[in-house]
Amino acid sequence: MNASGLEVFDRTLQTAHIWLNDIMEELQWTDRQKAWRAMRTVFHALRDHLPAEENAHLAAQLPLLLRGVWFEGWRPAATPIPDRSRWNFLGQINDAFSNDPVADAEAISAAVFRVLVKHTGEGVTTNIRNALPGGIRDLWPVESLDISS
Repeated sequence: MNASGLEVFDRTLQTAHIWLNDIMEELQWTDRQKAWRAMRTVFHALRDHLPAEENAHLAAQLPLLLRGVWFEGWRPAATPIPDRSRWNFLGQINDAFSNDPVADAEAISAAVFRVLVKHTGEGVTTNIRNALPGGIRDLWPVESLDISS
C-alpha cells in the first residue's frame, strides 16, 4: 500500500525529495528546510521575471507538487514584473535568507538552475534562460547549458 493511498501523490512527493536532495548536494547543505526555501524562493523570483507564456511552459515540465509551488501566489497579469534587474532578482533571494548571513543568493540561484536543467532538460531551460534579461540570464551556470543552441 502506498503511504498516501494514491500513487500520484506518493510519486510527486518522492520526486520533490529528489529535487531537494539535488539542491542540498549542489549547495553542500544538510538542512532540507533551507533547501526547500531556496527552491521555492528561486522558483518565485524566476516566475516573477518571466512572461506568462514562459511561466506556463516551464511549469508544465515540473512535477505536480513543484508545479503547485511554482504557481503559489502567482498573479499572471503582474508578470513579468517591471523591474527585471539582476539586483531585484537576487534581492528576492536575499530577503528570504535575511537571517542567514552566509547564504549567497547567486550560488543559491545557480544551484536551483542546475537542478532545473537536470530534471527538465536543456531545451526547456535554454528557452527560459533566453527569455530573461541579460543580468539574470548570466546567473545560469554555463556548464549546465548547451550554449551552441
